[in-house]
Order: sequence, then structure tokens, then C-alpha cells
Amino acid sequence: MLHAYHHGNTALYEIRIERVFHAAHALKLPDGSMEPMHAHDWQVFVHVISDQLNAMETVMDFHELQRIVDSAIVPLDQTTLNDEPAFATVNPSAERVAEHLYQAIAAQLSDEVKLNRVTVTEAPGCRASYWQ
Repeated sequence: MLHAYHHGNTALYEIRIERVFHAAHALKLPDGSMEPMHAHDWQVFVHVISDQLNAMETVMDFHELQRIVDSAIVPLDQTTLNDEPAFATVNPSAERVAEHLYQAIAAQLSDEVKLNRVTVTEAPGCRASYWQ
């Protein structure tokens, strides 16, 4: 998917890829109890923007972006998120999963592009996004 859109007076291009991983989680409730452990097929939507196209006339190579995103989600695939170091001190909510993936992906992108946002879907119609 490729979009060109305007941000203020600057035209921007956006690409988006989608990936899926499977993981379980249980959230700590406000009363201190835990909800039952349950699993999701987490859909991940990654949006990358740039104000210019590269020598190939793309924002970036889709395969390279897929490699970067996969390097962030593969460690979470087939796990219990509560047991992962990234969620040791926070609830593994959809919002926190989106934030964690955003940080992991942004750290690997070149300066020519910007990670616009990461959205995760834990169930149909239930999405959370993170961006900076």
C-alpha cells in the first residue's frame, strides 16, 4: 500500500505492511486480580512515511521493512507475553504491545524514513495504536 498525502505544506508518502503473530496474555485488573490467560492472533500494522522517494522510487523496500518488523515480532510469537522481559513491569495490553513494537522497529529504520505508527489488533474490531 502506498499513499501520498500532505502534512502541512509537505507532501508525504506512506507504506504499510501487515504481519501476524500468536501470543497469550492476561491483564492485571485494577483490583489486583488477573483476568484469565487467553491467546490472540495479533495483527500488526506498520506505517512508514517519507517526504521523498529513494533511488528505486519507493519509501523503502517492502522486503526490508518486513525483515525489520519480523525481527521485532518473532521473539513474541508463540509466547506468553506476561513472561517476556518487555512486559515485566507493565501490563501486556494491546497498547503496550504496540508501544514495544514501535520502539523495536523505529530503532532499526534509516534516517530517511519515519515510523508513523504501529497498530495492533488483538481481536476483530479491537485495535490499539502507538506513535510519536
